[in-house]
Amino acid sequence: MRLMRMGDPGAERVAVLHADGTVRDLSAHCAELAGDQLSPRGLDRLRAVDPGALPRVPDTVRTGPCVPRPGKIVCIGLNYADHAAETGSSIPDEPVVFLKAGTAHAGPFDRVRIPPHSTRTDWEVELGVVIGARAKDVAEADALAHVAGYCTANDLSERDDQKKRAGGQWALGKSHDGFAPMGPWLVTADEVPDPQALDLSLDVDDARRQTGSTATMIFPVAEVIAYLSRFMTLEAGDVILTGTPPGVGLGMDPPTFLSAGQVVAAEVEGLGRQGVRMI
Repeated sequence: MRLMRMGDPGAERVAVLHADGTVRDLSAHCAELAGDQLSPRGLDRLRAVDPGALPRVPDTVRTGPCVPRPGKIVCIGLNYADHAAETGSSIPDEPVVFLKAGTAHAGPFDRVRIPPHSTRTDWEVELGVVIGARAKDVAEADALAHVAGYCTANDLSERDDQKKRAGGQWALGKSHDGFAPMGPWLVTADEVPDPQALDLSLDVDDARRQTGSTATMIFPVAEVIAYLSRFMTLEAGDVILTGTPPGVGLGMDPPTFLSAGQVVAAEVEGLGRQGVRMI
């Protein structure tokens, strides 16, 4: 299934993408994509609903983030060796972990404000992993059973705030409002048989900036989930952003960053294309 949330911020309704390309209102069967609804049993209940019998959502309705505001947005830094190299960083021995604030949560076509002080706002296309069942001290072999689905995400970053403030606390540069667009779809895990075989790309306006594949992750999704679950309980609805391939603005010669009016279009194979406008 390709699940969606449609409507104004704070008033989104659950929807599903029908095979005919239309978006259908699923809210009579699902109040929100959270908690037990993301479990295998909850998702099976939604699979039993005939999308063709559901009311169509008008094309004019906003597409919201594909999941409600997560309890945690857990991010993995430097998870592609070629991205680590372009930023002048060493390949990590263990996953580099940081958090983004829940208020960074944004829709896939929203307008995202560049912080007033910023001259170095950057882009990062990433595979987003949505947890569907509580995970604590799980084995790597069992980790993917805790995934509800996957989504396209953009880990927007203010590089000066990330690297220069308070000795380099990444969360500061990663947590500005709107800096975590998610969607357009939550694609359920049964439709993504191998999360390590997905192409990623990102365009700024119409110029290709990033191209990569999850096959080149240093720490694959299952390993990341197992690792994180040693240190924190992952709960249904939490989102893991799994790192970005090369091509970020910081790594360009000269470094190049976003300005108001530009559209950042991120895409993960099979998970949909988003396009936020910077303001």
